[in-house]
Amino acid sequence: MNDTLSRQFTPSRLLGGLMLAGSLALAGCGNGDDAAETRSISVGTVAGPETEVMEVAVRIAKEEYDLDVEIVEFTDYVSPNAALADGSLDANAYQHEPYLQSMVEDRGYELVAAGRSFVYPIGAYSERHASIDELPDGAIIALPNDPSNEGRALILMHNEGLIELDDPENLEATPVNVIENPRDFQFREIEAAQLPRVLPDVDMAFINNTFAQPAGLSLDDALVREGPDSPYVNLIVVRAGDEEREEIRQLVSAYQRDEVAAKAEELFDGGAVPGWE
Repeated sequence: MNDTLSRQFTPSRLLGGLMLAGSLALAGCGNGDDAAETRSISVGTVAGPETEVMEVAVRIAKEEYDLDVEIVEFTDYVSPNAALADGSLDANAYQHEPYLQSMVEDRGYELVAAGRSFVYPIGAYSERHASIDELPDGAIIALPNDPSNEGRALILMHNEGLIELDDPENLEATPVNVIENPRDFQFREIEAAQLPRVLPDVDMAFINNTFAQPAGLSLDDALVREGPDSPYVNLIVVRAGDEEREEIRQLVSAYQRDEVAAKAEELFDGGAVPGWE
């Protein structure tokens, strides 16, 4: 990881960053020319290969637009939206539309998509079984516990004929919405980042490629997986009203490049499909 391009999110760093931002704002009041010359934004990512992909866009943004982009890394799915909503970030790039909408509805965030990034297909992995047919009755199935990714996993199980949902188009389905479970699968709801760690203790776990790839898991090994036509394309997200901000448009432009797609292909080995093409 290039420490000059990214940093880990902690409350102390956030407070220091806010104090620094305040100092710069006051200094700018005394010298408008200096303030005008400062062109920088911050973008949140989930720690791991997605950050490395963003680093390519950061380089392009600097080379082509003289835009400084600081990457702030997170280790969960909730904090990047909280930080964006409270002004600590200018953008984030880690979530798909259903998850964004669930956060907007649940927490009242005024956040919108500024551009598309990649589809990261979710897959079901097992260290105990080589195929779906080997799953025993009563098998323990681990699911992501965030609303949209849990529904995503259950819809995939429904489409595979493993269970039946009351509404297979409900993107926020939970085990409560399972109306037919002929093999008596037992569901365990686990925080997404922890799913690779619990894999040895369950019969099957649905793991988003964001966390599967760093754990050494390949979509080729998944018992079940989404195809490239998945509607769950990830987004570059900003506060409402910032979609057309020059720096944001330049970040999106820098991201939606062949160089960035090539880096994603290298890191995810086919597990990241450009969503802007």
